[in-house]
Amino acid sequence: MHEEIRAAFDSVHAEPELKAAALAAVARRARRQRSSARPVRLALATAACAAVVVLGGGWLYLTPTAHISIDVNPSLELGINRFDRVISVQGWNDDGTALAETLDVKNLTYTQAVETILQSETITALVAQDAVVEIGVIGDDDTRCAQMLAGVESCAEAHRNTHCYQAGTQEVEEAHECGLSYGKYRAYRELAALDPTVTPEEVQGMTMREIRDRIAALSGGAATAESAAEPAADSAPAQDCGNTPQGQQQKGPGHHGAGHHEE
Repeated sequence: MHEEIRAAFDSVHAEPELKAAALAAVARRARRQRSSARPVRLALATAACAAVVVLGGGWLYLTPTAHISIDVNPSLELGINRFDRVISVQGWNDDGTALAETLDVKNLTYTQAVETILQSETITALVAQDAVVEIGVIGDDDTRCAQMLAGVESCAEAHRNTHCYQAGTQEVEEAHECGLSYGKYRAYRELAALDPTVTPEEVQGMTMREIRDRIAALSGGAATAESAAEPAADSAPAQDCGNTPQGQQQKGPGHHGAGHHEE
């Protein structure tokens, strides 16, 4: 570049001093342009790195790695990210959708969210009428889900008729194809094993108390806390909502809250 400029000036007929001054001015301007471009390039590179970090961190934050199914009637599912924060709240029936619209639990920890829901006017009013609350921790990381289950059980201790369990994700998609939360689908499979005529649509409108009482009546037992938390026996529901395999395989033993239980 400099040689081309110098060659161009050599072809110009002017006093040597004038040509030397003009060439020096051009060189100074070129240096200033190069030096001013460095901060711009550095700023662009820094901004690009920041964008990668922000976008990557946002993807991690907004990706659910576990779910919590809360079923009374209403039925809700909470999406939980790897940082134990609630990133989604979805109702799985009309009552669940209505309750979800009243909740402000996004970005809370899952224990804060569960406690908030259990203390909501809707749930406390239902429990006062002897409703059953079932809370499931759903995920494929056994160790993490066991830790989450312990946290959920701690929330449930002070709430009567509240039972907790842990399960894998293998049947969540099947549940959603039936229009049910995982917790209600789990109860549906148990009931369908005893009454093959029952449909997902029928179960969707039932409370967990109604489902448990019906299971108890058909099985000749009582709707106890232990039966609510027990894994469902291998069974084939009366209707498939998709390509559902026969039989339910629940991961991990069932658990129930250490609070008050119904008689």
